[in-house]
Amino acid sequence: MMATATLRKNGYGNYPAAENILKCVFEGMQLPMDKALAVETRYFAKTFATPQARGMIGSNFVSRQALAKGGEWAGKAAAPAKVAVIGAGMMGAGIAYAQAARKISTVLIDVDPAAAERGKDYSRKIVEKAVGKGRMSEAAAQELLDRIETATGHERIGNVDLVVEAVFEDVALKLDVIRLVERTLGADTIFGSNTSTLPISTLAEASHRPENFIGIHFFSPVDRMELVEIIRGRQTSDEAVARAVAYAVALGKTPIVVNDSRGFYTTRCFGTYIYEGLEMLVEGISPALIENAGRMTGMPRAPMEISDDVAIDLSLRAIQQTRAALSDAYEVRPFVPVIEALVAAGRLGRKAGAGFYDYAADGSKRLWSGLAELAPLARGAAATPDVEILKRRLLHRQALEAARCFDEGVISDPRSADVGAIMGWGFAPWTGGPLSYIDGIGAARFVAECDELAAQLGDRFAVPPQLRAMALRGEAYMSLGG
Repeated sequence: MMATATLRKNGYGNYPAAENILKCVFEGMQLPMDKALAVETRYFAKTFATPQARGMIGSNFVSRQALAKGGEWAGKAAAPAKVAVIGAGMMGAGIAYAQAARKISTVLIDVDPAAAERGKDYSRKIVEKAVGKGRMSEAAAQELLDRIETATGHERIGNVDLVVEAVFEDVALKLDVIRLVERTLGADTIFGSNTSTLPISTLAEASHRPENFIGIHFFSPVDRMELVEIIRGRQTSDEAVARAVAYAVALGKTPIVVNDSRGFYTTRCFGTYIYEGLEMLVEGISPALIENAGRMTGMPRAPMEISDDVAIDLSLRAIQQTRAALSDAYEVRPFVPVIEALVAAGRLGRKAGAGFYDYAADGSKRLWSGLAELAPLARGAAATPDVEILKRRLLHRQALEAARCFDEGVISDPRSADVGAIMGWGFAPWTGGPLSYIDGIGAARFVAECDELAAQLGDRFAVPPQLRAMALRGEAYMSLGG
């Protein structure tokens, strides 16, 4: 009885395997062994035939293992022996540790010598903790730290195979760093920019060798997140892509290769989850209902909860940069004033102890009561929509954006789309990924449901031409190949 309650609390009914295992135990205990085994066999067959089993096996095992070896780029380039990391902040420090842990010589550079050492301190703390727990010898820890050289001058990086720029997410700053660093690089050195939103082709305009310029998007925290998004600019060469993939594989990461686009693939799709939750908020739907619906989809966090984790001011900065880049083509959504009001009030998210949630000293949190003033609750029957409709909106919106990325050529491999979604932003793992989610529902039914949502809520649920054509032909994404 307790296991059933725990399963429901943690899985929300999304994982039939766990539920069927409990049924086997309950029913099997009341039967002779041969009949109990027959019951188990039938439950296994029933589980194996579910969309969840097909999606999870395909993405979490088959596709992920293939991509972890480099996918179609496997064996086409050698891993770098020495890499320079520009910027010793949180991301740069994490990248430096990830490299040193995989025996890659590292030069960690920052304009401030103290900042560069603080960046190396990140690695010191990790290895000291590992030594203290007996997971690493003192000699191995020292060897790892000796692989990280700190510096302030860019002249120290002339002989590296790869440069990873990891400075603050600001176009002007990154362009200045690119121009400055490229003066000291060899002709064959690859320049990788760690960015989650800024178009790589725009940054490559500051490069003298745009064919060697590429995006390498790490996820935070770098030492725990296994995905790396490799972004190909308009002029990026095949050799640069192959070398970037080999670098990611050498780090023990799983790389996916995407083409340049604002927000690329992962950030672009992930944002729709938060934004759809905020669309619901300004419609007057109860914040608690929105958050619970988000958790019930199988996403790791609810929409406003994860917005707090990411930092609300960071979301606003991304919106502002997109608005500046697109100018009149940018559509200001009704929820943007809510984000602006929170930032103006200093409610920046978890890091500030206040955002959509209030955070107590004991680590507990609860939704901020002031949300009712920013987004008044709707009255009447429309105020409490069916939670299944809310779940559908949250998942369909993300899957639809992934389909648009596939339609536009931002991503061309369905395996990468699914694995990148699960590993990158935690898209409901039980689905196998957004494209497998569409396949599991069936393209025709998915399109019909999106058309219904588009009629009610607008063009953000408009179906791209490729998916509509697939629905008419009865095709599935996983049959298209990479």
